[in-house]
Amino acid sequence: MEVLEESIYDHPKYYDLVFGTDVAAETQFILDCAEAFLDKKPKLFFEPACGTGRLMASLERKGHATCGLDLNEKAVAFCNERLERAGFRPTAIVADMCEFTAADFRPVLGKAKTSKTTGPACVAFNTINSFRHVGSEKEARGHLQSMAEMVRPGGIYLLGVHLTPTAVPPSETESWSARRGNLAINTHMWTIDRNKKKRMERFGIRFDVHTPRRSFRINDELHLRSYTPAQMNRLIEADGQWECLATYDFAYEIAEPIAVDASTEDVVYVLQNRG
Repeated sequence: MEVLEESIYDHPKYYDLVFGTDVAAETQFILDCAEAFLDKKPKLFFEPACGTGRLMASLERKGHATCGLDLNEKAVAFCNERLERAGFRPTAIVADMCEFTAADFRPVLGKAKTSKTTGPACVAFNTINSFRHVGSEKEARGHLQSMAEMVRPGGIYLLGVHLTPTAVPPSETESWSARRGNLAINTHMWTIDRNKKKRMERFGIRFDVHTPRRSFRINDELHLRSYTPAQMNRLIEADGQWECLATYDFAYEIAEPIAVDASTEDVVYVLQNRG
């Protein structure tokens, strides 16, 4: 089999299929959280690390305005093309999720929506562990500070994180498959190394891509910052801008919040901007 040693993020078409299976459940969860935790109907949804824009497009189809950012230019181009094909405005920009402001969105949202003293977004979401690409505590705090400027006081940020449990062994491997028409992808992800002192975990990930004319493999390595439940709590509390209203697992059941303890791995934190 042909093997490509390349970033999975530089293949947005394949990335979109591999990580797109939970779109309906995630979209409904985002809308359920908006209804449960906001005091008014949301006007703008924002996604840092928006990738291919699968959730932005899903929300737009339901009549909600969105915007997003990502550091990968290919992903942003894919996202905006998807939105335009569906008849929506291309509102994703290339930016660093640790250092941005509402003013960065003036070209896509307009000056009126981005020049107020409070952020334009009512709901923000980052549900599939992208936050762990942020490599240091300083950058993580920078992200939360930028988010506090982008999300209005009283607004919410749904932050999904795969934690490193301390009471049970962490998961080491994961495999799944996805298909769309004649395109099929088998994905395998495994732990290479965990450095507790540096709080850095390395994972191998591969896409085995199959089309009627070609089969090939994309190999990549992900470097993700680790968070135990206690470390994540300290980060949120140290920032001082955000209050955790509730926590959920990746089943996205609004009626079934969870209690996070030392054995918990998958968590969505519902954070509210204190203003």
